[in-house]
Amino acid sequence: MNTANNSRLTSNLLSYPDTRKGDVTTAYFGTNVADPYRWLEDDRSDETASWVKAENKVTFNYLQQIPYRQQLKERLAKLWNYEKVGAPFKEGKYTYFYKNDGLQNQYVVYRKKDNGKAEVFLDPNRFSDDGTTSLGQLSFSKDGSLAAYAISEGGSDWRKIIIIDTETKKVIEKPLVDVKFSDISWYSNQGFYYSSYDKPKGSELSAKTDQHKLYYHQLGQDQKHDQVIFGATDAQKRRYVGGTVTEDDRFLIISGAKSTSGNDLYLKDLSQPNSDLITIIDNFDSDTYLIENEGDKLFLVTNLNAPNKKIITVNAKQPTPEHWQDFISETDHVLTASVGGGYFFTEYMVDAISKVFQYDYQGKQVREINLPGVGSASSLAGKKKDATLYFSFTNYKTPTTIYSFDVNTGTSNTYRKSGAKFNSDDYLSKQVFYTSKDGTKVPMIITYKKGLELNGQNPTILYGYGGFNVSLTPRFSVSRAVWLEQGGIYAVANLRGGGEYGKKWHKAGTQQNKQNVFDDFIAAGEYLMAEKYTSSDYLAIQGGSNGGLLVGAVMTQRPDLMKVALPAVGVLDMLRYHTFTAGAGWAYDYGTAEQSKDMFDYLHAYSPVHNVKSGVSYPATLITTGDHDDRVVPAHSFKFAAELQDKQSGKAPTLIRIETNAGHGAGTPVSKTIEQYADIYAFTLFNMGYKTLTNK
Repeated sequence: MNTANNSRLTSNLLSYPDTRKGDVTTAYFGTNVADPYRWLEDDRSDETASWVKAENKVTFNYLQQIPYRQQLKERLAKLWNYEKVGAPFKEGKYTYFYKNDGLQNQYVVYRKKDNGKAEVFLDPNRFSDDGTTSLGQLSFSKDGSLAAYAISEGGSDWRKIIIIDTETKKVIEKPLVDVKFSDISWYSNQGFYYSSYDKPKGSELSAKTDQHKLYYHQLGQDQKHDQVIFGATDAQKRRYVGGTVTEDDRFLIISGAKSTSGNDLYLKDLSQPNSDLITIIDNFDSDTYLIENEGDKLFLVTNLNAPNKKIITVNAKQPTPEHWQDFISETDHVLTASVGGGYFFTEYMVDAISKVFQYDYQGKQVREINLPGVGSASSLAGKKKDATLYFSFTNYKTPTTIYSFDVNTGTSNTYRKSGAKFNSDDYLSKQVFYTSKDGTKVPMIITYKKGLELNGQNPTILYGYGGFNVSLTPRFSVSRAVWLEQGGIYAVANLRGGGEYGKKWHKAGTQQNKQNVFDDFIAAGEYLMAEKYTSSDYLAIQGGSNGGLLVGAVMTQRPDLMKVALPAVGVLDMLRYHTFTAGAGWAYDYGTAEQSKDMFDYLHAYSPVHNVKSGVSYPATLITTGDHDDRVVPAHSFKFAAELQDKQSGKAPTLIRIETNAGHGAGTPVSKTIEQYADIYAFTLFNMGYKTLTNK
């Protein structure tokens, strides 16, 4: 790629909209905090809609001047355009699988009988003209004769559930509406359990939702008569409630949570009419769930007194912790467990890389599963009677391949290789460990083209998340492949706050330890520069949701570290995040401004919206969000953009790209994803001074 000074083009194109400043202030423990852009929180106002339109006009006028934007879009589309097929699964008389021909906006569900011809079962591309209505959960009744599936319109977390006869594919009753954060768990063929909140009186995209309820829908019954099973009383008030029926229809397991970490747990014996709820755990000190049962014998996965998790057994008649017995004990590595084919499978993360073992129902290890390389394996899971299970394997440079696994012999065979036209042999992916500010060793995986000269001048994206016990494990992505083709380096840091090393690693990045996450990310950038992978003129930082907060905090604390900042759907107003939709449930990780003066002071000190300073030269910034994001409401991004545009002292652009009729990311049409990545990469390279791409 050739480089040039693009600042002249930049300055000629930027005239930001005037964003009105209000006079709203809020007092926290005697400190008055101004909130001049509070009005942008009203997603239903004409003024906000006009602001969104004006900001998008500026952003897209800027982006369309970048000479290789269209070239990137075409390359993304070309590389994306290969058939993608998911692992098969059996329901009733049919084998089902998901498939995308290449550039379809949404995956299509197919099915076939035995060796018969595959037919379309559900085509979400036909749900709406523009491809923005997506398929969520798909759940089959016990004999496979009925199915219930959830749809999301415009990316919203609010769903409809549609019930069909699988043989005829005909809808058999009126859809269920206003369903949010829900599984669909069938009891026999009679009905299913689902969860939702009461519909808020204000904006359904931003109003607070904090009392989740578990319902039972009896087929043929109007939704208004659905029975509340859990969550209706003050004593049962939870922000998140889920219900799962065991494979043998014996038990309903109910999980309740007040935040994104920790749950209580109950069971109901469905073989006994009108049976009472039995408490398994009555507090929120652990994350515990049922993975399997054999009659009255329950198998639970828990991190209670086991930060890396273990599996225990207990009798359903006396299921409380004092009766638990270890089945598969805790190890030094974080456990992810699954069942299928009459066996248990344990996947362990060893420095964010998978190792998988197979156990029988007596807890005896049968074998270690041979994986095809260093990377991430999906869980081996299925029904008890399945003799063949499937898993996928991938890493940052290797497209996903699906393998079949014979549970009895332990042999794996390639079921379907990726059709991606990307030669992974041309690329190198290596894990390094660097030292954070307080001496903590942090892993990072760096991927780039073989033969790349480490001269400090390579365009580099540093990606991170660092929260909510989420682990970033190696996965291939078409969009990343295009970045690598351009001679780019892609680095992923496994920051504290994530789940890579268990609960201790998670807690080390929560509440008043949150600065550790930012320090880890800053240290990752400094490592990449010290080792000559890149320099501050060629470094971009990227993250989404909680990772958007990460980018916002790091770019305001160390604006000199990077050339480009890419915060996506970020949590950026840390004083008010908990007042929107389900945001209060994130308090375990963040704390809240009302919690204590110390917590307010801590949040106020790093909240990105509140730490944009006049007279500072901030990096080129492209904020991305969706106008229908009801997980992390777009007001976070709106307010951050307004602050940056008002106070930026340097020449670098501070833009916001607002996808219309789009949410937090799940179900986004392929066409929109391609357009978004073309814009992100074009913006990034352009602001690093590139005037042309490589000859790809």
